[in-house]
Amino acid sequence: MEKIRFTKMHGIGNDYAYIDCMNGVEPDGGALAVAMSPRRFSVGSDGVIMICRSAVADAKMRMFNADGSEGKMCGNGIRCVGKFLYDRGYVKGETVTVETLSGIKTLTLCVKDGKAVSVAVDMGRAITEPRLVPAKYDGDAAIEVPSGVPGFDYRLTAVSMGNPHAVIFTENVDSLDLESIGPVFENNPAFPDRVNTEFAEFIAPNVIKMRVWERGSGETFACGTGACATAVAAVLTNRAKPGVKLTLRLRGGDLSITVREDLGVTMEGPAVTVYDGEFYL
Repeated sequence: MEKIRFTKMHGIGNDYAYIDCMNGVEPDGGALAVAMSPRRFSVGSDGVIMICRSAVADAKMRMFNADGSEGKMCGNGIRCVGKFLYDRGYVKGETVTVETLSGIKTLTLCVKDGKAVSVAVDMGRAITEPRLVPAKYDGDAAIEVPSGVPGFDYRLTAVSMGNPHAVIFTENVDSLDLESIGPVFENNPAFPDRVNTEFAEFIAPNVIKMRVWERGSGETFACGTGACATAVAAVLTNRAKPGVKLTLRLRGGDLSITVREDLGVTMEGPAVTVYDGEFYL
């Protein structure tokens, strides 16, 4: 029986089991995610994130959804990676670089009493060209196009933050039955790699409440890349202005998102360590 040491961490409720692979040994992340993610029967998480050596950054992040599929990027997860690296002494400064499948991300840590408590991440420039999202829409961008999901009269905006998102602005997001409709939108045929879907509404100027259905994980308390994609969609649809800090209110808490004129995005939010543990695989 193999013993896996892990650290449970979360960013506003988006929780993962983090595995220290800085010694160069990387286990099968997909198999671990399937084994460790089930709630009530195992550790319980939205997936597994492995913190690995990198030749081009301070560390490399590999994230695996609860179904074992590997994702390219996780906004809440990468903040926790920054905290892990600082708190464990792998980095000394308050600026950290992390290699991901969607490029190298630069993190700025807010440190109190020797521990990182919140992290700002330069998420890079949002991608809106459909073929790069990827999404099967014509033109240079898919902004408020028909969802293509039978039985739902929604319009969506397609955005990639290193992973594909479909953002839908609607009303009364709290009343949506995401357990029923989430899988339908995740498997929208317009998105060949499946898609994360955000249902969002403005509840005050520059304040957006949103719920997210993540491909491979279901509804999560938070999604950092989803919050970024939603802020970008708000700018693209003229619901918000670039350069203005937006508050994205998710089930697990708030994130601060700023979208620049060039659609570059900065995300800031907390990162929390819950406990260290051992899992018997």
